[in-house]
Amino acid sequence: MEISTVNVNGLRAAARKGFLGWLGATGADVVCLQEVRAVPEQLPREAAAPPGWHVVVVPGEVKGRAGVAVYSRADPDGVRVGFGAEEFAGSGRYVEVDLGAVTVASLYLPSGEVGTARQEEKERFMEAFLPYLVRRRSEVEAAGRDLVVCGDWNIAHREEDLRNWRGNRRSSGFLPEERAWLSRVFGEAGYVDVVRALHPDQAGPYSWWSYRGRAFDNDAGWRIDYQVATPGLAARAASARVERAASHGARWSDHAPVTVSYS
Repeated sequence: MEISTVNVNGLRAAARKGFLGWLGATGADVVCLQEVRAVPEQLPREAAAPPGWHVVVVPGEVKGRAGVAVYSRADPDGVRVGFGAEEFAGSGRYVEVDLGAVTVASLYLPSGEVGTARQEEKERFMEAFLPYLVRRRSEVEAAGRDLVVCGDWNIAHREEDLRNWRGNRRSSGFLPEERAWLSRVFGEAGYVDVVRALHPDQAGPYSWWSYRGRAFDNDAGWRIDYQVATPGLAARAASARVERAASHGARWSDHAPVTVSYS
């Protein structure tokens, strides 16, 4: 099974810029999207119902914000929206699909800004989401299954996960408390950062570059898009790559797909 995840920064715009060509060429069995920013009826048919794909879209209730989706070659055995937190029930930030013995989730964790209500929202989401991850790992493993949570986690965990880490120590996405929370996901919750496990000493590989300045050309990026898996599935990860565009002009999002092949 090959799984890709990417924040499309608006699916309608990405479809115009090149996402559909990428989707037509990918060898992935599952593609997780974040920041869809549209209801299915607003999407072009080629994005809403591409041939050969089963599509689950979960829009956010706030128009033009958030939204997650999962495209799969196989028809899902089950679909679950949300993670039980009432505040985020209609936020369009989490969906799970069951595909055989693996549950694949698409996550869009809120972005924040220090000293604002957005950061407070992010912290409330994190507080509610960690206990869910602990419970879901127990449930899926008790059933002999695996879970991988793919998506934009909006946190760079280690210094190796962003180019300019010194200048961002007080920025949302690299705050000590956010990094400590992600350490709890990989520690007490027992999940594995699949890409980092396969590339333990590499800077990056980065998956997001600001559209401002020459961040992409200088590879001044952040690694905030993850595939976070239960240990059994993580142990079967054979390879991982970031599908970085060949040039700034060839980009169809400010993020690049993160793709993992599982044996």
